[in-house]
Amino acid sequence: MKTITVHPEARGLIFDLDGTIADTMPVHFIAYRDILKEYGVDFTPEVFDTLAGIPAVGTFEKINEIYGLNLDAHEMGHYKEAQYEKMMHLIRPIDPVMDVIRQYRGKLPMAVGTGGYHRLAWKTMEIVGLDKVIPILVSSEEVTHHKPHPETFLRCAELMGVKPELCHVFEDGKLGIQAARTAGMFVTDVTEYYEVTIGR
Repeated sequence: MKTITVHPEARGLIFDLDGTIADTMPVHFIAYRDILKEYGVDFTPEVFDTLAGIPAVGTFEKINEIYGLNLDAHEMGHYKEAQYEKMMHLIRPIDPVMDVIRQYRGKLPMAVGTGGYHRLAWKTMEIVGLDKVIPILVSSEEVTHHKPHPETFLRCAELMGVKPELCHVFEDGKLGIQAARTAGMFVTDVTEYYEVTIGR
């Protein structure tokens, strides 16, 4: 397995959470898939992959567009998160990324920037043992504009006290990678370092 390296000029590290630190994507996928089955939708890993990084409410707005549905995005988003929470015990840490965190703990400031809800994101951090390691968590509730807008990562940089151009972002989603680039940060696509098994 390849080792993830940190840019030598980086003075702060920012991590996405779902699919980057924690292997939550299969659990999110199952929650969406099972709910959408009730509406006659065959939700595929390929479609799910295009929606990575979008908060649950926004995801249901996109699902309405894609499948011609008229679901209440807010109601469905919260229902989906409730279903997801029941399966959170299945979450596993992503080792190559955890190795980076262990290596730089106490050496560089770190933050998590996620499109998820704060409470569930923090619960994920507890499950993988990072709640006492990375104190800064910027969730969908702390920003006005979600990924691919750079606000999430810029807020992380601000809270770490590090200039954006000296931050290194670790991401698995296309929208997050775009957000990091727009913010002028170094970025690594972590999917090249581990096996993705969503719905396969």
